[in-house]
Amino acid sequence: MNMSEIAKLDNTAIVKKIEELRVELFNYKFKKHTSGVEKPHLVKNLKKEIARLNTALNQKKGE
Repeated sequence: MNMSEIAKLDNTAIVKKIEELRVELFNYKFKKHTSGVEKPHLVKNLKKEIARLNTALNQKKGE
């Protein structure tokens, strides 16, 4: 998702998406440390996506 797509979402949708990504990040980190993964760069991408969503949420709260 890019910022223009995120900006179209309302606050509840952003919060829900953040929760989903955090669960996915936790599971991926767990899998990475227990058995290894093919694409370790996905952890970095998930963190960036969560940061983008948090930024958009904070901007909307400030308005």
